[in-house]
Order: sequence, then structure tokens, then C-alpha cells
Amino acid sequence: MKKIGVEEGLSNIASYLKDEGYSVETLGADLKSNVCKCKGLDVIVTSDLNTNMMGFSNTSTEIPVINASGLTGEEVKSMIQQKTTK
Repeated sequence: MKKIGVEEGLSNIASYLKDEGYSVETLGADLKSNVCKCKGLDVIVTSDLNTNMMGFSNTSTEIPVINASGLTGEEVKSMIQQKTTK
């Protein structure tokens, strides 16, 4: 089962992904708690409002990040599948 980190405020996306069988972890604005939560995630889903959610503008991660701004749950799911099947 894919483990997806979803930014707080994207509850519609989180609910959809849970219904589709994904394990969903809510990521908040607190840097320290996000770092702990990010271990083991397959993908991070964020919004356009907070593209720098980790608190650093130059943060690099091995975890794919999806900007869900303007996307439906189905579109986010499709992007998750694309990014995790490589």
C-alpha cells in the first residue's frame, strides 16, 4: 500500500485517496513534525498556497512532490501512479 503525505487543508484529496486504498498521513505547517512524518512516504501532495511547506526554499527530497492546486482527486491519483511506477 502506498503511503501518501497530504498537506493539511487538502481534506478532499486525502479523503479520496483513503477511499482508493492509500495510506494517508496529514502534514501540517510544523517543520519538525513533518520531517518525522515524511520518513517512509512514497509521495507528498501539497497545495499551491504552500509550495514551501517544509520551511526551506532549497529543500531537496527523494520523495516525489505533487502540487494539487486545481486538480481533482482522480488527477492526483493518476500522478501518484505515474510517479511511483518508475
